[in-house]
Amino acid sequence: MLLDGEADIGIATEALAQYPDLVALPCYRWTHAVLVPPDHPLLDGGALTLKRLAEYPLITYDAGYTGRSHIDEAFEREGLTPTLALTAMDADVIKTYVELGLGVGIVASIAYDDERDRHLRALDARHLFAVNMTRLALKRGSYLRAYVYDFIESFAPSLTRKVVQRALDGGKVDEL
Repeated sequence: MLLDGEADIGIATEALAQYPDLVALPCYRWTHAVLVPPDHPLLDGGALTLKRLAEYPLITYDAGYTGRSHIDEAFEREGLTPTLALTAMDADVIKTYVELGLGVGIVASIAYDDERDRHLRALDARHLFAVNMTRLALKRGSYLRAYVYDFIESFAPSLTRKVVQRALDGGKVDEL
C-alpha cells in the first residue's frame, strides 16, 4: 500500500528496511516477554532459558510479524527446535490461548499489562532474544503534508520534521 501510494506511512518491526524505494526510520526498541498462567512451572524461580522454553508448546507471532525472526534465530543458534502449538498475528489472541492452557506465549513485552492481564504472569526474556526495532517507513521522494509530520513526531518524538525531511532527502538518520 505504501509503495502504491495508498498510504503515507508504514509502521512495522520486520521487513521495512529491505525495500529500496522506502525510507525506514527507527522509532523505538523493544524486547520480548514470556507469558504463562500463574501456576506454571517456569515460575519456579529457575533461570529462564531457551532450553527450558523448548520443553513446552509455544504460542507466538506468525512468521514475519512482531520480531518472530529473532525468536526463530535464537532457538536455531542453540540447536533447539521448539514445538509451535499455535501462531497468531495479534498479542491478545496469543494471551487468550495461553490463558486457555494451550502453551507458553512469547509476545512483545509492551503487550503485557499487569492489571489487564491478571490471569497471566510475564517473564522478562530480553536475555534470550535480540532487541527489536520498530520502524516507520515513507515512500522515497514523497511529499508529506503537515499533519503527517505531526503524526510522525507524536508517534516517535525523535523523528522531528527536520530529521524526517533530511532522511527523505537522502541523509542518514542515526539508529536509536
